[in-house]
Amino acid sequence: MQLTDRQLLIFKTIVDEFTKTAEPVGSKNLMNLLNIKVSSATLRNEMAALEEFGLLEKTHTSSGRVPSSKGYRFYVEHLMEKELDSNVENALSEVFHERHYSVEEIVKRSCDILSQMTNLTSVVLGPETSSQNLQHIQIFPINERSAVCVFITDQGHTENKMFHFEENVSLNDIQTCCNILNDHLAGTPINELSSKLEEIRPLLSSQVVRHEVLFQAFVSAFVKFASDNVYTSGTSNMLYQPEFADIEKLRELMKFLEDSSVWRQLGSSNEDISIRIGNDDNQVIPFENVSVVSSTIRINDEEEGKLMVVGPTRMPYNKVVALMEYMAKAIGDLYRNDR
Repeated sequence: MQLTDRQLLIFKTIVDEFTKTAEPVGSKNLMNLLNIKVSSATLRNEMAALEEFGLLEKTHTSSGRVPSSKGYRFYVEHLMEKELDSNVENALSEVFHERHYSVEEIVKRSCDILSQMTNLTSVVLGPETSSQNLQHIQIFPINERSAVCVFITDQGHTENKMFHFEENVSLNDIQTCCNILNDHLAGTPINELSSKLEEIRPLLSSQVVRHEVLFQAFVSAFVKFASDNVYTSGTSNMLYQPEFADIEKLRELMKFLEDSSVWRQLGSSNEDISIRIGNDDNQVIPFENVSVVSSTIRINDEEEGKLMVVGPTRMPYNKVVALMEYMAKAIGDLYRNDR
């Protein structure tokens, strides 16, 4: 497919305008947007040619055109110019230098900021733990009713869990429990920790006074540790997208966004930046007018996470991709520096 310079300009202008307005672009409107002199009839002919190429399509309610899924793919591969505003970059830089926040808190704040800046839905997918084994457990008592537990895997991944006990637990009980768990659970796959803990329950009950309190705390922590580490922000932003004005479509979309298994599938790409446009690209997204942009967060040689943005196919890809590249690099640097 070989487009003329004029066709490229017309197509890019239509994509940019539809991204901003969500309204089909007609030839009269296009004349006002272009800085070249061309008749309305010529524009209609060029738009018809772009439609034949499969880059544009007509809507049923207007004589104007909108980009097709194929058109958006062409745009991101050949015409997109990534754009990161310097004010935005400065604001993000301040967030990533807030040292009193933990890495996990910074990641969640980044996800929130991303959804606010794009008015779309953002998702952070943490490192996959199912293929990792427990290496060590450390417990730091705060008082007799609370403690911080740190889980370390054989791949260097750490998880911090806050324990709040319903009754007082002695320092001796906590230390004895920790020693037993390290002796019997080291090397256990993360997703098998809960069942393995059940096997050593009699041993805990024979050596730890408040064994039931500690047992329940660890069961809960292990379940959360093994579950998908997914954080979502800005889901309500989809309510304001005209593509989902139909309540049934919106309901289906909300169900889609709540399915954590979907994010694992969408995050399976090894590319630094992956752009999935509608259901033409894959069978994971069941909507023709939804795109998902994902960026890989490099944590270490063995682990990686994903940063994602979900929105209509007319999302501003140039700004979204620039934001995600910046944030993914900053988050990855934070993880490595925190280790």
